[in-house]
Amino acid sequence: MSLKLYFAPGACSFVPHVLLEMSGAPFEASMVKLHKGEQNSDDYKAINPRGQVPVLVSDGQPVTQIMAIVLHLDQLFPQAGFLPAEPMARAKALSTLAWMNNTVHPTFTHIFMPQKFTDLPEVQAALKPYNTLLFRGMLGELQALVQAAAAKGQAWLSGDRLGPLDAYSLTLTRWGTIAGIAPEAHPALWAFVQKVAAEPAVARVIERERLQLNMSTPA
Repeated sequence: MSLKLYFAPGACSFVPHVLLEMSGAPFEASMVKLHKGEQNSDDYKAINPRGQVPVLVSDGQPVTQIMAIVLHLDQLFPQAGFLPAEPMARAKALSTLAWMNNTVHPTFTHIFMPQKFTDLPEVQAALKPYNTLLFRGMLGELQALVQAAAAKGQAWLSGDRLGPLDAYSLTLTRWGTIAGIAPEAHPALWAFVQKVAAEPAVARVIERERLQLNMSTPA
């Protein structure tokens, strides 16, 4: 089996990066420097014509999109238990993962890269505060999920094993600090994210990507 992950530091590619590190299987991690436009190079677009990260090349075949990559890794490494095996628990985990990917993630994109949605400077300026407010509420929802899991005695969001929901939670919370939402705004979520970050596999990925968890600037 050959596995190669194309990732960008701090991007959502952090999620499969963590899963690969947890799997214990050998893999190659290849950094794509988005700020230098490497995702738009001919070589990269030959792998992913959409010019996005992540891409997982599994035995020579590229797999794109977080949902597909997570499901593929879950099937490759069933012993890791990235997603619950019980049907309803699995469906609920996938539901939360989809929400993170198709709702929370794009909301941050409206804050971080408003130019993707309009070429009008005044609209770009309006998108940032409006979507920051929405994102703050979504982090509140994420904190509620963390608290609900803890109330059920679960160590992690989808059960007793660390998985993609936990890695994505760290990413989204970190993005919140980039948007100016201080960690103290969601203390239970921030404590959970620090627990995720302390896990050995996660800590190795954080070191490889050279990430700082809290990017907010003190008032």
